[in-house]
Amino acid sequence: MGRGRVAPRRMCVGCRVRTVKSDLLRLVVVGDVIVPDPRGRLPGRGAHLHPDLACLELAERRRAFPRAFRLPGPLDGTALRARLAERAVQQQDGRMVSDV
Repeated sequence: MGRGRVAPRRMCVGCRVRTVKSDLLRLVVVGDVIVPDPRGRLPGRGAHLHPDLACLELAERRRAFPRAFRLPGPLDGTALRARLAERAVQQQDGRMVSDV
């Protein structure tokens, strides 16, 4: 009997919980700005984060992004923060949220 394919797992840079890759949002750095990469197609080193403001705040407090991207800090996460906040509002309103 063959086993099914195992889903790839990644660690959230915020809460540091390992989970399936599909539950996390891939991030990349363009210039010095952290941008979401929901399709996972942008070039460059990626980091993964739960699409949640609490995990973003943990990652920022721990200064995890420069380490994860192997770049000197600081990196600008304001666009990412705005996008995650918008997603949280949509979830509270009961609207479907597909990509961050």
